[in-house]
Amino acid sequence: MSGFDQPIDRRNSDSIKWGKYAGRDVLPLWVADMDFAAPPAVVATLNERIGHGVFGYGHPWPSLTESVLAHLASEYSWSIEAEWIVWLPGLVTGLNVACRAVDGDVLTATPIYPPFLSAPRFSGRELHRVELACRDGQWQWDMPAMQAACSAATRLFLLCHPHNPVGRCWNREELDELAAFAERNDLIVCSDEIHCGLILDADRRHIPFASLSPEAAKRSITLMAPSKTFNIPGLGCAFAVIPDAALRRRFLHAMDGIVPHVNVLGLAACEAAYRDCSDWHRELIAYLAGNRDRVEAAVAAIPRVGMTHVEATYLAWIDVRALDLAKPAAHFEAHGLGLSDGADFGCPGWLRLNFGCTRGTLEEALRRFALGCAAA
Repeated sequence: MSGFDQPIDRRNSDSIKWGKYAGRDVLPLWVADMDFAAPPAVVATLNERIGHGVFGYGHPWPSLTESVLAHLASEYSWSIEAEWIVWLPGLVTGLNVACRAVDGDVLTATPIYPPFLSAPRFSGRELHRVELACRDGQWQWDMPAMQAACSAATRLFLLCHPHNPVGRCWNREELDELAAFAERNDLIVCSDEIHCGLILDADRRHIPFASLSPEAAKRSITLMAPSKTFNIPGLGCAFAVIPDAALRRRFLHAMDGIVPHVNVLGLAACEAAYRDCSDWHRELIAYLAGNRDRVEAAVAAIPRVGMTHVEATYLAWIDVRALDLAKPAAHFEAHGLGLSDGADFGCPGWLRLNFGCTRGTLEEALRRFALGCAAA
C-alpha cells in the first residue's frame, strides 16, 4: 500500500476544493489541487521556520536561489543566471504581469487554463484564440491557423507547457516549430511551466522553452512554481525566469505597486521541495501514472465519451459532447461528482477531471462518472 493511499479528511477545512460542495455528497475532482500531504521534508522545514516566530517581510536568500538553479540544471539541463529570476506570489500573477509588460495583442490556443483567457482582458489587451487540433488521438498546434490569427499587432504568445487541460508534454520538434513561429512574427513567448515536474510517461522529458536556443531565451518569460508538483499552492510562491535584461525590466516595472512580497513560508517550502524531495517525487509520479491509467481505462469502457492519453499533469480532459448535455458539469454534480466545466477553458462539451487523489476516492469517482454517463 502506498503512502498516497492514506486519505486525509479535507471536509470542514479551509479547502476551496472540498468547501465548494459543503453539505452535499459530491466528490470534488475539479480545481488542480491534490489531496496528498506535502512532502515530509517540506513540512519539517515549515515547522522549523514557524518556530522562529517572526514573519516579517522577506526576500529570497542565497541557498534558496541556489536550490532553484541546481534544480533546473539537474532536472532539465537548463543553466540560468540568478539575476534572471523574478519572484512572484503566484503563477497567475505572472501571466497577468506578462500581459501588462508586453505591448500589443495576445495569442493563445484553446482549450486552455482559464486565466490565459482572462489575463489579456484584465490588462486591456486584445486576445486572439486558435483551437488546438486533435489528430490521430493527440493534441497538436494548428500552425496555419495560428499564423492566420497572428495580426500585425500581436506581440505575446501565451504557452501552456505541459498543457493544462489536454495533458501534452510538448516535444522538442513541436517547441522548435513554435520558436520559429515566434521568431517569424516577433513574439514574446510567456511559457507557463507550472506542471513541468508532473511528466507521467517515462519516455518523455520536460524541455523548458527558453532552453531551446539563445534566440528563444531572448524572447521568453518562463513561469514556474513548486506548487503543483509538491502540492503547496496555498503557500503562494512562484517565479519568472527572464533572460533578456530589457524584457525583465519591463516585467518588473509592470509589477510596481500591484504585486506583493512573496510569502516567507512559501519561500522556505520552495527550497525544501527542490532540494530534499526527489524520493517523494518519484513515488508521486508512479502513483499518479497509475491513477492516469485507471482513468483512461475507465473512460475507454464507457460509450459516447473519450479522452486522449495524458502525458503530463494529473488532469484528464474528457469529451462528453456525444452525451448531448445542456450543462455537463451540473449533470455530473447531480450524480455526485464535481468536475471542471470545459466552457471555462474555451471548449463547451468537455470536462476536466483531477486524478490527484487517493485510489479509493478515484474508484468511487469513476463509478459515479459511469452512472452519470448512463443516465444521460
